[in-house]
Amino acid sequence: MSDFENIINSFHEDQPKNDAKEWFSKLIQEDQYIGDLYATNYEESKVLVHDTYREKVGGIPSLCFLIATRINLKEDIDYKREDASIILLRVVDSTTIPQDGEVERVRVQTAQRVTGLTDKHWDHSEYMDEKTRSVFGFAGIACRIVGTFFLEKNNNGNLELKFGTDLSNFYSNMALKVYKPKGDALGVFANYVDPKNIKDHKDDFGNTQSVKLGEIRYASTNRKHQGIDNVATYIFPADLLSQKSALFGMTRTGKSNTTKIIAKSVYELRHPKDTNTDKPLRIGQIIFDPNGEYANENVQDNNSALKNIWQLLPKGKKEDEIVTYGIHSHDNDPDRKMMLLNFYLDDNLPIGKDIIDASFRKGEAKFIENFKQVFFEKPEESDKSATTRYNRRVLAYRSLLAKADFEIPSNLNFSTAGLFKAELFDGRPNARNTSERFNGMLNVQSDTNNAAKYQSAAKIFQSNDSSLKSLATAFSTLYDFMKTEEYKAFDRWYIDQSSTGESWADGDFEKILEMLWRPNGAKQIGAVRDNHSSSTTSDYAEDIYNDLVKGKLVIIDQSSGEPLLNKSSAERIMWYIFRKNQEAFRSGQLPSEILVYVEEAHNILPAGSDLDLTDVWVRTAKEGSKYHIGMVYATQEVSSIQKNILRNTANWFISHLNNTDETKELVKYYDFIDFEPSIRRAQDKGFLRVKTLSSPFIVPMQIDKFEIKSDEQRK
Repeated sequence: MSDFENIINSFHEDQPKNDAKEWFSKLIQEDQYIGDLYATNYEESKVLVHDTYREKVGGIPSLCFLIATRINLKEDIDYKREDASIILLRVVDSTTIPQDGEVERVRVQTAQRVTGLTDKHWDHSEYMDEKTRSVFGFAGIACRIVGTFFLEKNNNGNLELKFGTDLSNFYSNMALKVYKPKGDALGVFANYVDPKNIKDHKDDFGNTQSVKLGEIRYASTNRKHQGIDNVATYIFPADLLSQKSALFGMTRTGKSNTTKIIAKSVYELRHPKDTNTDKPLRIGQIIFDPNGEYANENVQDNNSALKNIWQLLPKGKKEDEIVTYGIHSHDNDPDRKMMLLNFYLDDNLPIGKDIIDASFRKGEAKFIENFKQVFFEKPEESDKSATTRYNRRVLAYRSLLAKADFEIPSNLNFSTAGLFKAELFDGRPNARNTSERFNGMLNVQSDTNNAAKYQSAAKIFQSNDSSLKSLATAFSTLYDFMKTEEYKAFDRWYIDQSSTGESWADGDFEKILEMLWRPNGAKQIGAVRDNHSSSTTSDYAEDIYNDLVKGKLVIIDQSSGEPLLNKSSAERIMWYIFRKNQEAFRSGQLPSEILVYVEEAHNILPAGSDLDLTDVWVRTAKEGSKYHIGMVYATQEVSSIQKNILRNTANWFISHLNNTDETKELVKYYDFIDFEPSIRRAQDKGFLRVKTLSSPFIVPMQIDKFEIKSDEQRK
């Protein structure tokens, strides 16, 4: 072999060693040494530290990251060796070391000697010599093993950093040095994402963009000299797409601000920073805004309303980017679209009925439950009998709306012609067959006390210019008449001469009549009156979906609506989104990517004890990923969220929770058990513990404040 070939081979052999040293030199900061790992198992490790090194690195706060390794940067590094790795640790608490008992005894004795001397401490040189103080400066720290960082060659032959969430092996008698990472090295550890996840983002969405979410923060006592200042944390907005994300925390702890930061990060995907590698993504986002804080400027947020986010894009146009909806208009939002429906229109009958049904509470009176079973499905025109029955139901339902004071459209056409048998009014008193003789509403005999009322109702039905409100009275009276012997005789005759053998009044018609007859029936319907407009011609759920398909940010201002109506309208919108994307998926098309935000989720999502798997939110949690529907939900109560939703949640943003009932639910997921005391105690606004789909472990951080700066402010 020639000298040249020897040189080339030597180069190839040395290159991985050089690359490994370059990698590990970035991650192992020798000036951040704090001690030695002296005991470990597969879950926990114990570290021996000394006060001198603890002080040198700015302290070791609870829950901070440490790294343990056997790598010596002064030697060649073979990345294939088992010990050529870095173990990531999280500080959990202190732990005892063998000398603690004797140390404590001496400290107590020394403290007794200085008792009463306020200008002297027991560690003063007069009372404790330097050697003793140095020996007593050792302490043990208990750490959770987060995982192992190591190097592997990728498909291009280059070394890349890999991470596993456990230990592959350990030796009880093998020492490891322990360091507290800071600056760029801490940023690498805290923001680590497996290259495979990046590739998945590229394959699924064509976008691998990450955005700044905040900065590392370990504790409420966030002193600046600890060496972790300004270490930025990042998230991949693509992690949120087609996934469930939870924001939990008490009021005023930063949930809404985090929601805005998340929505902003997804919105900015339409204008990628690196146009060479990332394609623009216009993601449709919809926010159900119960307090109006996203749709309207407010002092609390320094007037940085999310609806103004379009100003961040260089050539953004509000009408192309943002649309707000609401039940009521707003003086500062002239372009707001009204979320109203014309309940009387033929095409809107089933939609309006769905809104009414959704407004009823569970466990309502039986006549309400019966009414909820009424559906308006138009029959084939060729079926004359079914068409007549359908039109009769529609007329009764419209009269119910009128009785509930739903404004009647001026151009609404309706008629009683052909809907009633003449025998219902006139009877057949002179029929030859005795069994076919009976009286009608105009000549009733069995209920003479109400005869005048029946006659009046009959005349209203027979008139061609009766109003819907007068028809409501007539239908209510008809329900009374249907209890008489005359009606029963009429119905027997009708069945005998009918080709179908069915009663004159079908079940759905009777259920509508009972709603008209019941004193509280129309009152119950009137609860959704604010959702009605006599002039609207389109369905707002369809309009909203079309806006989302165009990639707009849609904000639903629910601040002026009743809670039950907000819940029912949100459910109806969600069903429309779910079914349209489901329809696209089943027909072989690619559904539009949509991200749904639910503020005050405990008011909208099913309760934690509710096991109804047919609920739209549960269906979205279980099947939404398949249909490209993501969901971000925010609430103060972990326990209020249905278990199936929690179990399908991939991204977690957790701020302060003030009681163990809530944290007890939280610690069932990932390794939040380590953070449970901190979550309960630390009330600092914007201090969150974050676990995302791409991140293999929880990272504590301070979330950036959401702001929309003008061009002048950005200069």
